Parts: sequence; structure tokens; C-alpha cells
Amino acid sequence: MKTLPNEIPRFALYGDNTPIDNAEFVHIELIETRSRLHDWHIGPHTHLGLFQVLFLMAGHVSAQVETMQWECDGPTVITIHPSVVHAFDFSEEAQGYVLTMDQNVVLSVDLFAPLFLRPQAMRLHENPVVQDRLAALLHQLLLEAAGPRYGQALMVEWLARSVLLLLVRLETERRMADQSGHVEFELFSRFRALVEEHFREQWLVGRYAGELRVTAVRLNRLCMKLAGKSAFEMAQDRLMLEACRKLTYVPASVASIGYELGFQDPAYFSRLFRKRLGVTPKQYREQSRSGAAITTPL
Repeated sequence: MKTLPNEIPRFALYGDNTPIDNAEFVHIELIETRSRLHDWHIGPHTHLGLFQVLFLMAGHVSAQVETMQWECDGPTVITIHPSVVHAFDFSEEAQGYVLTMDQNVVLSVDLFAPLFLRPQAMRLHENPVVQDRLAALLHQLLLEAAGPRYGQALMVEWLARSVLLLLVRLETERRMADQSGHVEFELFSRFRALVEEHFREQWLVGRYAGELRVTAVRLNRLCMKLAGKSAFEMAQDRLMLEACRKLTYVPASVASIGYELGFQDPAYFSRLFRKRLGVTPKQYREQSRSGAAITTPL
């Protein structure tokens, strides 16, 4: 790879210094679109107030990021802050996307900032589900950006933020796994999957623990460590989240929704809902229909 020049070029998009006057600027292109023009070599440069994410879905890239040299095979995601000097040498079979966003798109959501605190290379090899979802979103983003349509700018911005949110989830889960150990994180993930499958049956914590072949005490300690909640609270949160969704989108009576979620006593369902969310199911439905700010379980 070439050494850094005395003056580091600053571009909006590589090789293009056309000013960006759109505060919600989002641009996406295939890796080959620009790289092929430059013989698969993108020289050292920075961007003018633009954050960039490289999605290498296949092939290889030699990435020079500040003083670091990364050799990455796809699928890998690389995040770049506007001030970071970077350069890429791609293999000719490289496939993927380059997503470029104005700082207003990225920094307006606090969750996204950690992705760019330092350059990152996130491997997707062990996350085929995330890889598939990213590929689908990026494909939709490319199609949406291809031509003028009603609401295009808003749709492009939403799709870009959806991509970033998936990356935040990926990085958060990786960090949790590193902190807790892969065995504990796998157990926690299995518990969450069981809750998703059986929350309507309102399993007790002991039954979840039995299915996972651990004690209820260990399961609760693990949940407190990784989620800050007990196993029971996590199961209850999932149950209440489903109740909130149905109260918002399903035109059934409160009692019917309670029965569907395993509550034989509608009054108990209403009391529990109010205890967890601070309003009755009827009040929650009225607030959701009026567009008022409401709180739902995470």
C-alpha cells in the first residue's frame, strides 16, 4: 500500500470535493462502483464531516486506518470517523457497499456514537442472521437511493439508521460476550430464546432454569449481571411488551388480549399491567391512539 502523502486529501466522496449542503445527506454505492475506476485502490484520505461504513460482503481488503494495517476477508464491517485517515486496496472479486452519512444523521442518535469512537472492524462470520439482515437493508437502501420518489430522503435516512442500529446491537452483544464469557452469554441467549417461545404460557423461573439445566439462582444472577433485571422481570417485560403491541394494533377487547396472553382473570391482567406500566390497558390504548408519549417495556 502507498505511504501517506504530505497533505492528506479531504473529500466529500472519494475523488469528489463537491460541497454537501444536505444536513441529512446519505449516500450508498457498491464497492466496485468507485474502486474499479481507481484500479481497486482507494488512496489515503479523510472526509469532510462525513461518517463512513464499509460493508465487505465478499472478497478481501487491505485497510490502512491511521497507523494500523488490517487484512480483512468478507463479511466484515469497518467504521470510519470523519477525522480518521484511511485507505483501501480491494481484491478484484470484492463485493459489498460503502455507506456515507452526514454527521447530523449519525450524531442525532446517542446510540450510534460508540460505533465511531475508534475505527472498528466487525466480523460477521459468526452472525449469519445479522449478515442477512444487513444485506437486505443495504440492498433496499441502494434501490431507494437510485431514483427520486415521494418521501425518498426520509426513507433513505430511516434505512441508514436501521443499518446502524443493527451494528450497535452486534457490537453490544460482542461486548457483553467478552465481559461475561462466551459460556455465560450463550446461556443468557438461550434463556432469551426460551422466553420468546414460551412467554404466553407464563412459565415460572424454575421451569426456564430446568430447561436450561441450571439452578434458578444461577439464572437470576446471570440475568442481573447482563441485563440488570431478574429472570422473572425479563419474562414479565416480554409479556407486557406483547400486551402493548396488541393493545396498539389489534382491535380486540382488553379481556380477549388478556386471555390470549394466559390471564384467566381480566382484572388481574389489568392490575399487573398498571403495576408494570403505570396505566391501565384501556388508558394505554387510548394514549397510543391519540399519539401521546407512552412507555413500553424494553
